Amino acid sequence: MEIIRYAELKAHPWRNGGGVTRELARQPRTASARTALQNTADDSGWDWRLSIAEVSKAGAFSAFAGMDRVLTVIDGELLLLTVDGAEHPLEKYRPFRFSGDADSAGALPTGDIRDLNVITRNGAFKGYTSIIELSKKRAHPVFAGQFGILLQGQATVSPGTAGGLVPDASAPGTETVPVELNRYDAVVGSDTATPEILGRGFLAVVSIDATV
Repeated sequence: MEIIRYAELKAHPWRNGGGVTRELARQPRTASARTALQNTADDSGWDWRLSIAEVSKAGAFSAFAGMDRVLTVIDGELLLLTVDGAEHPLEKYRPFRFSGDADSAGALPTGDIRDLNVITRNGAFKGYTSIIELSKKRAHPVFAGQFGILLQGQATVSPGTAGGLVPDASAPGTETVPVELNRYDAVVGSDTATPEILGRGFLAVVSIDATV
């Protein structure tokens, strides 16, 4: 069972000084994608990326050529996102999809915000974000290709029995009891001993599906 602890992630400042980004996970670019793009100016070395950004200043967003983006405000009230000249008021916990090729910028009419970003390469992967309310009675599973990110509240994660594997308590580093999650910690999904999250609060479930 893998947990990405948000407090251990390094903050990378934006070039325009408008905020910082902490990267939760990424998928290195496949060989076929590198070949297809070898004559372009695209120098990103990944096919998908999952990150959390703290936005403290209005300004332009970086472009991601050939990418698809899903942005979700997870802290703060409102991000006024302009995409190719059209304004989109993004409220908390409402995912919004737009093209990484678009001319985009953000304004902060109600103050600083924090957002969850899922960026995927077109033709290789497709990303989805869902916000769910957790329950203390029914655990929420996180399957392979998914990440469960605690946005608010209190929660624990335990290895389940899906896939027919019972966790071996004697194995080094194996968790067999519930592990507490802190805010913005991410649980990496699996189809074997599928992690199950219990608690009160809100969870972002990010799914990244291969399209080829």
